[in-house]
Amino acid sequence: MNNPNSRVFQKLAKKYNTPEKVQKFISSLKYNKMPTMRSALSTWRHKEAHCMEGAFLAAAILENLGYPPLILSFESIDLLEHVIFIYKKNNRWGAIGCSRDQGLKGRKPVFKTIRALTLSYFEPYIDKTGLITAYQRANLDETGGDWRYSKQNVWKSENYLLNLPHIKLKSSKKRNQVIRNRYLKNGPMKPKSFWLY
Repeated sequence: MNNPNSRVFQKLAKKYNTPEKVQKFISSLKYNKMPTMRSALSTWRHKEAHCMEGAFLAAAILENLGYPPLILSFESIDLLEHVIFIYKKNNRWGAIGCSRDQGLKGRKPVFKTIRALTLSYFEPYIDKTGLITAYQRANLDETGGDWRYSKQNVWKSENYLLNLPHIKLKSSKKRNQVIRNRYLKNGPMKPKSFWLY
């Protein structure tokens, strides 16, 4: 935190001083479709992000407000995995997410457990190919990558998550097919009251 660039995130934390405001800021960024893994600082400078870059930026801002740099990783049957920043407020879990899909963005802090938070993403995750099969929480500082300030891609942090054992999430094939058929017929599910975006 002694890096001169930390002032960037301190200023952002004053402007976006709640998780809800940070979610709106992250959602305002252009979605990054390129195969990059930019640090929080590079993401802010480029004004675009994919899910993990958005998690880096959210973590870098919110740690100035006392939130530890925690993320939640989802594994999917189609290998199109998703990462979100997670936080605890009033003993409940919430999230900040960067995605092209509204249902995979943030969550209000209303969930008692990480598993309950994960399950709130289960149905919105199902599309033509997607299905959450496992999840795991991690601290970005344990990934070994300079996720805050690096000028290079932070593949080390991604590799940490790819090698991290995840908790399997069992689900009913019949129910999954019902949800998928509904998606194919009606498109993405309607927003829920606890979504943040």
